[in-house]
Amino acid sequence: MSFHPSFSSAVSVATPPRWAVWAAHLTTLVVLPSGLWRIAMVLGYPGGYTETGFGPFETFGAKAWMLALSVLSELVAFLTIGLVRPWGEVVPHWMPLIGGRSVRPMAVVVSAALGAAALTVIWANVPWWWTYPHEDMTPTGNLVVGILYQPLVLWGPLTAAVTLSYYRRHRTAWRRGPAS
Repeated sequence: MSFHPSFSSAVSVATPPRWAVWAAHLTTLVVLPSGLWRIAMVLGYPGGYTETGFGPFETFGAKAWMLALSVLSELVAFLTIGLVRPWGEVVPHWMPLIGGRSVRPMAVVVSAALGAAALTVIWANVPWWWTYPHEDMTPTGNLVVGILYQPLVLWGPLTAAVTLSYYRRHRTAWRRGPAS
């Protein structure tokens, strides 16, 4: 069964389970608190840093990096939704050159699995935020920033779970062969 009446594919793929859809959407939310914090810093709010600690973040380069990191993180998290939506099966028609082409499921699975593993490793130490020294932050800032970053621990595992769901749905479709 396909996702949407206008969606066509050579292989019929089962609808993603509800938990996978929720998990995919949740990935965009776990990235949001830290991204909003960085954007607040770009706009001049010290974000829990002392006056001296905030100084390096006031340069154009630092602001551009923080803004780019926030936007890029949210876009990468948004890609997880493609694992439960039709555009994870067929590239949307509005995209130049590749629109309407089928997505290679194994390429999606491998890249999403590698991304999930990398995200899990990158954010694995976040639960221990408060055990590291943060002399350039106020005590309240240290607490708040630690709280804002905690959801990132879920990003890799959520992506891995949705990737596994995508793999299972496509593995079943590969066994059945082309849709009639």
